[in-house]
Amino acid sequence: MAKRLLLTGANGFVAGSIIHAAAGPWEVHAASRGVAPVEREGLVWHSFDPMDMDAFHGVFHDIEPAAVIHTAAIADIDLCEANRELATRVNYTYAHDLAELCWDHDTRFIFLSTDTVFDGERGMYTEKDKPRPINFYADTKVRAEKAIQEFGGNHVIARVALVMGLPVLGEGNSFVSRMASALREGKQVTTPENEVRTPVDVITLGRALTELAGHEYRGIVHLSGNDRLNRYEMMRRIAKRLELPQELIIAQDPSGIPGRAPRPRDVSLDNSKAKEILKTPMAGLEDGLELVLAAAKGRV
Repeated sequence: MAKRLLLTGANGFVAGSIIHAAAGPWEVHAASRGVAPVEREGLVWHSFDPMDMDAFHGVFHDIEPAAVIHTAAIADIDLCEANRELATRVNYTYAHDLAELCWDHDTRFIFLSTDTVFDGERGMYTEKDKPRPINFYADTKVRAEKAIQEFGGNHVIARVALVMGLPVLGEGNSFVSRMASALREGKQVTTPENEVRTPVDVITLGRALTELAGHEYRGIVHLSGNDRLNRYEMMRRIAKRLELPQELIIAQDPSGIPGRAPRPRDVSLDNSKAKEILKTPMAGLEDGLELVLAAAKGRV
């Protein structure tokens, strides 16, 4: 009998890849406000407000999951900056309550944090480096990390780098999809040149998170790609692989954009720990793109 995995934010970009990766070993119970984008054996969809903790407790006790992967969040940095009460409720309080529920039942809890918990002054951060958030989104994630660590128990804090790819299920929130659509229409795409990341492809990420759900490792792990590059270079290389016009990608100084929250300069992550503990190989940009394109064609 397959183990049961409870997945929050199930209509999201990353969650779609987890659902795909978990097929077979897991019976996936997807929690989301929306309806199921697909029906298949081994996938059970629970449509309700997952932040209604009474309803969530009911589903949790009915399922008795072996693991929970918590992908639900407001990841829009500017939206979080302008709507701090909402960001706190979704990104901190929700995670805190789920961590407590999992701790009470000795259920494995996988929490998705972010590379932007760091201030970006150095880059190539390891799991031992101290977070120093410079915007409110990152602050909510740091507070959630601390709460989870205080509960202890069977948990993993997965700090996830910038996620690159195309949606595996549903629409998702993919910057590659938005960029490709704009370039195909002949529109310019602006991007900061001074923000450095270690992007991870969504296929590798889904596999790594699914593996972590059944793993014995506890603590923090950085899930990132092997290549460290700025956003401008990254987007030009993606456009080239997709055979789209690179010249329409324009480097922009984001400091003058009204209402834009502060961003760290270099939040590249050291993924040595992930390579040490996981069978899932971390990929570079080109290899990750090939995985993404193969998945879009139904080949993985």
